[in-house]
Amino acid sequence: MEKPVFKRKIYDEILEWKKNRSDKYALLIKGARRVGKSTIAEEFAKKEFKSYILVDFANTSKAIMDLFDDTYDLNFFFLQLSRSLPV
Repeated sequence: MEKPVFKRKIYDEILEWKKNRSDKYALLIKGARRVGKSTIAEEFAKKEFKSYILVDFANTSKAIMDLFDDTYDLNFFFLQLSRSLPV
């Protein structure tokens, strides 16, 4: 059974980012610990994108962390990232 996710005001703000700024700007979601930031981000990705990559920095390998040292070539970065993550 799937965990229920309550619609939040932030969802509409993220949707506005996707429609108007996602082609040029990254999204940063910040807030207190354990309030649902990761949950809402993953739910948004599932509903609003055909595919997505989830990286949990609290539980990821050093190899994946090292990929973030050089993100100059984003095509190469995402290729390496997709190869490194479990399916």
